Amino acid sequence: MFKKQTEGSVVCPSCRNLVGVNDEQCYNCGRRNPGMWGYAKLFQQLGYDLGFLPFVLYGSALMYVLTLLWDPAGIRPGGMMILSPSPESMLTFGASGIIAVFELGHWWSVLSASFLHGGVLHIFFNMMWARNLLPVTAEIYGASRSVIIYTVSSILGFWASTFIGGSLLTIGASASIFGLLGALIRSGGAIGNQVKVWAVVLFVFGFIMPGVDNFAHGGGFVGGYLTGRLMDSLKPAGQVDLFIAIGCIFAFVASIVMSFVSTRLLF
Repeated sequence: MFKKQTEGSVVCPSCRNLVGVNDEQCYNCGRRNPGMWGYAKLFQQLGYDLGFLPFVLYGSALMYVLTLLWDPAGIRPGGMMILSPSPESMLTFGASGIIAVFELGHWWSVLSASFLHGGVLHIFFNMMWARNLLPVTAEIYGASRSVIIYTVSSILGFWASTFIGGSLLTIGASASIFGLLGALIRSGGAIGNQVKVWAVVLFVFGFIMPGVDNFAHGGGFVGGYLTGRLMDSLKPAGQVDLFIAIGCIFAFVASIVMSFVSTRLLF
């Protein structure tokens, strides 16, 4: 799988036309080094989104299980958040909010918090929306840009929740999901119009249901919309976008590790 290709042809990651693996530039779209140093097929095997959707789905499921197992005695069984991990467990693995940012100094929790969830229904609905929206965003903006949009939306969403909303503890992928909605609306067209309806419904739902972090939703939506505005969906993603996206994925992993290690050292 990780073998470097030294000859033959590959599909240009930007325009999907065949190019030589050693070509310095794509003859069709002008992308430099379309063979990606012989590893273009590796990225293609990861899928339309660099493997980011499975990373989000399986990563969130893993973190949910770990937060339950870390403090079984603190699991709350009832209410809307069925099987909710304890606050201590969620802080250990990277929850954001005033406690994490100001008391523990976990400024990176604006990333790690997007992989944590407060119950079965919470993670089910968030992953359902991620499963529906990430592929569409990757199709319109490009695989690497969809990762960047997701990441920026998480950062701005949890920043808004902490610094504007004053949330003591905040978690969930919904900040990034609302960012995907914002980016898709920014792209326009039939998809943008359809997503407007979804966004309105979800925002209304958030104000009706108790315990919903609307500041995270709003901040994530703004982050996705602005990031989509900076990225021209009509132009193919470039190598810089790819490198940033890979950095974003590593940053998500690092943020969870840093939260866990730092919390264990403190307590």
